Amino acid sequence: MRLEGKVAIILGASAEAGTGWAIAKRFAKEGAKVVVGARREDLLLKLADETGGVAQKCDVSKEEDVQAIVQRTLREYGRVDICVNAAALPYGGTIANTPDADMIAAMEVNYFGSVYVVRNVAAAMENGGSIVLFSSMAVTHTMEWVYPYACSKAAVDCLVRYAALEYGPRGIKVNSILPGAIRSEMAAPLYQVSGMEEAYLREIPLGRIGEPDDFAEAALWLCGESFVTGLNLQVSGGNQLTRFPTTAERPAIDGADPTSGA
Repeated sequence: MRLEGKVAIILGASAEAGTGWAIAKRFAKEGAKVVVGARREDLLLKLADETGGVAQKCDVSKEEDVQAIVQRTLREYGRVDICVNAAALPYGGTIANTPDADMIAAMEVNYFGSVYVVRNVAAAMENGGSIVLFSSMAVTHTMEWVYPYACSKAAVDCLVRYAALEYGPRGIKVNSILPGAIRSEMAAPLYQVSGMEEAYLREIPLGRIGEPDDFAEAALWLCGESFVTGLNLQVSGGNQLTRFPTTAERPAIDGADPTSGA
């Protein structure tokens, strides 16, 4: 087992068909002791039961919540080796129409939450470790209607590079994963729209939508013995070589523009 003896905090893990959930299950299968956190505590308890780990409610936009889950991990297991932050708020909109409140909320969860995770988890690590943040392919490939989300995730990728330099001398790796289209709980209704999946598949060389397990595998590699830090890793089936389908190419949902869930 590749993570035998390791202790991992997985954040954003309350959606049973989501990426954080899949990462927690995979890491536990690989031998890690897992502490899971998210804003929805009821589902976390089920995940903790399935992984033999610990659950704690955690809103990453509140630094005191992040500090609390780190301290809980230290009390339960005495160390922190790994943290994956898959928590996110997928706010959509354009520069012209996005309310300030939505821009602020996106930054609070997606960017400030990542800062709180990095500095508090790194402070608790004693013998190196690995931190993985989740970004989005929408950072590198512009897509209509996801401006506030994409810009907050761009800040995450910049944070990764600075954190890799700052914490590298302590043996701590910091990387991010940039998903393309995901078949997650959040995005599931999207692919039920006739013609939607086909629009995305035309731009994905490997010919399928990403599954939560695909991102769990990428996170496992980054958190294992990889000699990698400061990397913004595209995990999109090759979609980074092409583009997202445009608004005109995607079927509308109730008259509104759909997003990929990326």
